[in-house]
Amino acid sequence: MCGRFGRTRPDKLDLRRFGVSVDAPHLAPRFNIPPGDQVLVVRERKGERVADLVKWGLVPSWAKDPSIGHRMANARSDTALSKPSFRIAMQKRRCLIPADVFYEWQEIIGQRRKQPWAVTLPDGAIFALGGLWEYWKPPEGGDALVSCTVLTTEPNNLLEPIHDRMPVIVQPERYRRWLDPMTPLPAVQDMTRSYPSELLRAWRITTLVNDPEVDDESVLMPVEPGGDAG
Repeated sequence: MCGRFGRTRPDKLDLRRFGVSVDAPHLAPRFNIPPGDQVLVVRERKGERVADLVKWGLVPSWAKDPSIGHRMANARSDTALSKPSFRIAMQKRRCLIPADVFYEWQEIIGQRRKQPWAVTLPDGAIFALGGLWEYWKPPEGGDALVSCTVLTTEPNNLLEPIHDRMPVIVQPERYRRWLDPMTPLPAVQDMTRSYPSELLRAWRITTLVNDPEVDDESVLMPVEPGGDAG
């Protein structure tokens, strides 16, 4: 799964890499983004790529109220096409979610607490989580809500000892096809394969990340195996 991620260096975000021709909205550094927050996504709208802030936690168009989004922060890429909540979005409304770190929690045998890990590219560069987006309009009228979910896939060799799922990471050369609603679904599914282990690094961090109110560089503090400064 992907319960938290960060966008710690928004100054390094070049939306031209994502095919967006306008500047990103002003973004503050975020080290610990939880579901329910606004996140930056790149999506295709009327043949153009746009980048805007949407709510993390997908609300299907048919939902009676937006509270369902609390349970929709993640979607399994292998079953999304069979789930009413995600089927149409998987077919037509895919998005890219810029990030430079995500977090996973490892179960510890004999303990109730879990050990959190931070995962980045080796150079700390920005990458793109694969996601889906939806448009929901309140039945009684009012402002519409755009929301998203992060797709997950099988873990690679690096993440397998840590967690049984990892977020989909879309490689840059596949951005265009990922966003294109006309891309054949077999090709879309192929792009959800786990990201290569050798292109990621992971390290143990303190339990500070467990608190969504802690949103600074302290959440990235490494700890030795068996230790936790949180």
